[in-house]
Amino acid sequence: MDAPRTCYRHPDRETGLSCSECGRPICYECMTPAAVGLRCPDHSGKAQGVRKVTQAAGRSATNFGSGRLNAVTVALITLNVAVAVAELAINGAFSGNWIFNHGFLIGDGCCVDGHSVGITQNEWWRLVTSMFLHGGYLHIALNMYSLYYVGSILEIQIGRWQFALLYLGSGIAGSAGALLWSPYVPTVGASGAIFGILGALFILERRGSIATGGQIAGLIVLNLVFTFALSSYISVGAHVGGLIGGVVLMWLFHRFSRSSALYTVGATAALIAVSVVIAYTKARNLQ
Repeated sequence: MDAPRTCYRHPDRETGLSCSECGRPICYECMTPAAVGLRCPDHSGKAQGVRKVTQAAGRSATNFGSGRLNAVTVALITLNVAVAVAELAINGAFSGNWIFNHGFLIGDGCCVDGHSVGITQNEWWRLVTSMFLHGGYLHIALNMYSLYYVGSILEIQIGRWQFALLYLGSGIAGSAGALLWSPYVPTVGASGAIFGILGALFILERRGSIATGGQIAGLIVLNLVFTFALSSYISVGAHVGGLIGGVVLMWLFHRFSRSSALYTVGATAALIAVSVVIAYTKARNLQ
C-alpha cells in the first residue's frame, strides 16, 4: 500500500490533490483553481488561505484612495448610517420616530398613531425598509463593521451588480424568515442580508473560488450558535432566512454564470417572489 500523501506546506495534512504545474501534493487551503487543474502557492501567484481573504478585505481600503471603490458596499453602509442620523435628528433615538414607526418589520401589531400596522395591513415596504433600520449604536456598529469586511470580499469576488442583487434578495429572504419565526415582534437590522453574504461566501469556499481552510463555514456556525443562544434579543428567523437566501442565490449565480445577466436578475426575482409568497401566506394566517 502506498504511503499517504501530505501537503508539502502542511506535512500533517493528508491530501489527494496536487499542483498541475509541479506535481507537488497540496491541501485544500493551499490550492488555487486555475484554467487547467490546480496550482500550488508557488505557481499561482496569489495569496492563500487567511491571507487571501484578509487581502481581499484590505484591497477595499486601498481601492478607496485609488478610485477603485467597492461602491455598493460603501453605498449600503452610507445609506444605513444616513437613516440612523436622520432618526437621531428627529427625536434623538433609534425608535419612536416617524422613520422607525413606518419602517420596522412586523406581521401584525398595534399601534402606531392609533392604527394597527404590519404586513397584515398590506404594508409590504416593511420587508425592505426594515433592512436599513437598527435598534441602537452597538447594533448598527456591529452590522456595519461586518458588512464592510464580508461585503468587500464578496463584491470583489462577484462584482457590483451581482453583489447588490444578492444583498437585496438575501435581505428580503431574511425578512420573510423573521415573519415566520416571530410575526408579532418588531424586527430591524441588516443582519439578514449580512448572513446572506456569509452564505454566498460559503458557496464560493465550497467551489474553490476562495481558499480559507473552512473558515467561512466556521464563522457561520459560530454566528448561528450566538443567534440561537441569544434568541431573546436576535431574530433567528432573519438570520436563518438570509443565510438560506444567500446560499440559494450564489448557487444559482454559479449555475448561470455562462448565461445572460438576465438569468441572474431572474434568479433574484424568483427568490424575492418566493419570499413575498411566504410573507403573504403568514400574513393571511395572522388575520
